[in-house]
Amino acid sequence: MYYIVYALLYLLSLLPMRALYILADGIYILIYYVLGYRKKVVMSNLLIAFPEKTEAERIKIAKQFYLSFIDSLIETIKLMSASEKFLQKRFTANVDVINELYKTGKACQLHLGHTFNWEWGQLVLRPLTPYKLMVVYMPISNKIFDKIFYKLRTRSGSIFLPATDMKTAMLRHVDTQYLLGLVADQSPGKLTSAYWLNFFGRPTAFVSGPEKSARLIDLPVVFAYMEKPKRGHYRAVIELAAADASKLPEGELTLKYSHYLEEVIRRNPSMWLWSHRRWKHGWKDEYAANWIDKEDVPAIVREK
Repeated sequence: MYYIVYALLYLLSLLPMRALYILADGIYILIYYVLGYRKKVVMSNLLIAFPEKTEAERIKIAKQFYLSFIDSLIETIKLMSASEKFLQKRFTANVDVINELYKTGKACQLHLGHTFNWEWGQLVLRPLTPYKLMVVYMPISNKIFDKIFYKLRTRSGSIFLPATDMKTAMLRHVDTQYLLGLVADQSPGKLTSAYWLNFFGRPTAFVSGPEKSARLIDLPVVFAYMEKPKRGHYRAVIELAAADASKLPEGELTLKYSHYLEEVIRRNPSMWLWSHRRWKHGWKDEYAANWIDKEDVPAIVREK
């Protein structure tokens, strides 16, 4: 079955981008208007993030998100036959800050959110930096698609570490000079060890592992996000967050990242993955020891 699915997707990937985007528009109509895939989750998230906007404004953002979401899926399928030249023409990145950090001899962490199109981004980034590029990922439950995506993601030589067993997978690389890409806006699995802070005005759990590991071994950290100048073209913006994470007070790096991410999302909301349940966990007083925000938990939420 794997080879049948792979062959069908490969044949689809041979279509020119113009034809693939026509297909994407058709899938968008089906997903948004007919199936309503996760529409309640998307609209609920948008209401939390943008209560000041009108319903019509939030619907507009939702539609733009679904278009970007479907485009990213089609663009990922295109990777099955796309050349390096094709990707480099359509995705650029300012890697100067990373390559300067490489000269220090240290490994480095790169924190980013679910902004499109991260699948293209890591493939383009790999040959642009002397770092060994490693990415933490969540395996897909469907074994066929997990195998296909793993093959696509590692085609340029990047090393993918499963989040389900990251500590073990990381052991063989700890003494090398790596650039570790972390999609740091994932909802944490263990809420009692997460950092809590206000994100879009609501208490939100952030994974603490990225900051804690960076502080433990004195790593520099960079933040990144993607811009979309036009359909099918992206630009990664990479900025230095901390030259040495251990020099920051505990929680400061995560707080800084949350502010950075919120600003990125507010500037271009349709580029973020609104279909994942970012606020599925509510605040409880038992998390108080892990509250890192400089602002208190909003009273209205505390009382609930």
